[in-house]
Amino acid sequence: MKLLGYVSAAAFALVLAACQSSGTAIPPAPEGNTPSPADVIAASKPEEWRTLDPENTLYMDFPNGRVIIEMAPEFSPKHVANVKALSREGFFVNGAVTRVQDNFVTQWAQAADPARPPKVGVEKLNAEFTLPRNAPLQFDVLPDPDTFAPEVGFINGFYAARDKERVWLTHCYGMVGVGRENDENSGGGTELYVVIGQSPRALDRQLTMLGRVVQGMEIMSAFPRGTGEVGFYKTPGEYQHYADIKVASDVPSAQRTNLETMRTDSASFKTLVNSRRWRKDDFYTKPVGRIGLCNITVPVRAAK
Repeated sequence: MKLLGYVSAAAFALVLAACQSSGTAIPPAPEGNTPSPADVIAASKPEEWRTLDPENTLYMDFPNGRVIIEMAPEFSPKHVANVKALSREGFFVNGAVTRVQDNFVTQWAQAADPARPPKVGVEKLNAEFTLPRNAPLQFDVLPDPDTFAPEVGFINGFYAARDKERVWLTHCYGMVGVGRENDENSGGGTELYVVIGQSPRALDRQLTMLGRVVQGMEIMSAFPRGTGEVGFYKTPGEYQHYADIKVASDVPSAQRTNLETMRTDSASFKTLVNSRRWRKDDFYTKPVGRIGLCNITVPVRAAK
């Protein structure tokens, strides 16, 4: 019994330390029912939104719709530059989704047979897993405790984490990463993937993160699951083809999809997060008072 009491006290101390690790207190519960995301968005101010930069935005056009990826050059500048070079040389034309592993990832690549080697871009780059903690990036702290990192939050809309020395992007739903082999420097952006299931946070700092899908997750998560090893399709006939991957700035203005995303340093975003943390309405009657990083959705809408 003494041992049980000791373990319980130690566990409590660890939880308490985790809760206090960010140095930021969790905001109190709002009075009454919490506002819905739609309510928060409707009450937000124009300056609380930022327009996606077309030079760092990708379009993947499938027969059933467009998938839009916002890239994060702050974190993986060499990979972002390489993916843009690959796009501009036509490397991704008539590419395809080649792997869909249930509750894990959708992965895509060039589908040419025989394969077309890059002409301007490259197949391999040194990994860009993390940055120094003191990198000049604003980190919008989420005060809630996290299992995988001492501190989590957002950097310019991207899910992020950090410890005393480094900062990195995390494997939340919709985040896009660079496929590689066992060699951590074996990826360059010729194969990419998006998280479509429960967030595999153990992969944080194991792969280079390119950005996040801001539109089209309903497309990327609905493809037939692969029946080969780790979800790869067994035959080319199963591939799910897209026309191309284009940098938005290379697309004529009339053909662009102009989006804006809520700033994660804004008062409205903080209100949104707290309303989900303490969610209370006719169905949710027992507020939790905590929220996980990957349970937060950063709002995106058509640019106004």
